[in-house]
Amino acid sequence: MINLKQDADGFIRMPRHFPDTALITITFTDGTEQIYSGRRLNGLYDDAMAVYRAQNHLDAKGYSRAPRKTVHAANKIEFVPVQAGMAP
Repeated sequence: MINLKQDADGFIRMPRHFPDTALITITFTDGTEQIYSGRRLNGLYDDAMAVYRAQNHLDAKGYSRAPRKTVHAANKIEFVPVQAGMAP
């Protein structure tokens, strides 16, 4: 089982997808714990990635089609927003 902790800003560190069948325990800042499947957290990761790409004007694969002005270290995310009481 994988154990994750929510930070003070409401995020968990998730730099990649987890296996769909993995059980992941999230300890929220209020002290509660809930168990989620890898599939559920992978969906949250994909949603957060879509928001990140939309805000940064990236295409579906994470590439900027605008002329280069600055170089981003990596067009990916490592932190996913979560909250206590989410549906498992």
